[in-house]
Amino acid sequence: MPSSNASRKQFNTKANFRMFAAAICVTSAIALLTCRPVAAQTTADNKSPEVELDTSAGKIIIALDAEKAPKTVANFLSYVKSGHYNGTIFHRVIPDFMIQGGGLDAAMKEKKTQPPIINEGGNGLKNVKYSIAMARTNDPNSATSQFFINTKDNGFLNQSGRNAGYAVFGRVVKGLGVVDAVSKVKTTTKESGDRPGLPMQNVPVTAVTIKSAKVIQK
Repeated sequence: MPSSNASRKQFNTKANFRMFAAAICVTSAIALLTCRPVAAQTTADNKSPEVELDTSAGKIIIALDAEKAPKTVANFLSYVKSGHYNGTIFHRVIPDFMIQGGGLDAAMKEKKTQPPIINEGGNGLKNVKYSIAMARTNDPNSATSQFFINTKDNGFLNQSGRNAGYAVFGRVVKGLGVVDAVSKVKTTTKESGDRPGLPMQNVPVTAVTIKSAKVIQK
């Protein structure tokens, strides 16, 4: 659950070249700073895109905050559009805490991911109930595709002092009951599909599958 900036060549040889460049680019200082990659343009044009997760427990609709978490939203949308989340499961469910998914298939095997992204944990969005945030390792900048939905206010996950925080990038706006239902499913310990013998705790007994994920066209 990375973006890069392309450098803009300056036209400094002839006055008409400079006029041509100005005609193509927006004349504001901000627009002239850089050329944005396609993913960044998409999120900038729509500050609150919505994504539908059609799960085996019901549909969850998430409103993303591309203004406060641009890199995280662009990353999440790239996984949605590539079909990465289709067939993945909520592999970690802890009552009164969160439900986590987006990385493992029904066989408990991790799907291949894109390179990790920069942690936007200091964007001002908080880990409150029904917010969605990126899962990661102890390395703050290790998030790839996995995400979690908070099922209660989890203030200790917010950035503070030496805590880099877990980057929130949106919130559930429909399907709150579905989230609640998933958070209450019976769990057990299952073996990792990638590393035989490695136990994975808090796995739903009956798989909760993301059948499909798509961007909602407004």
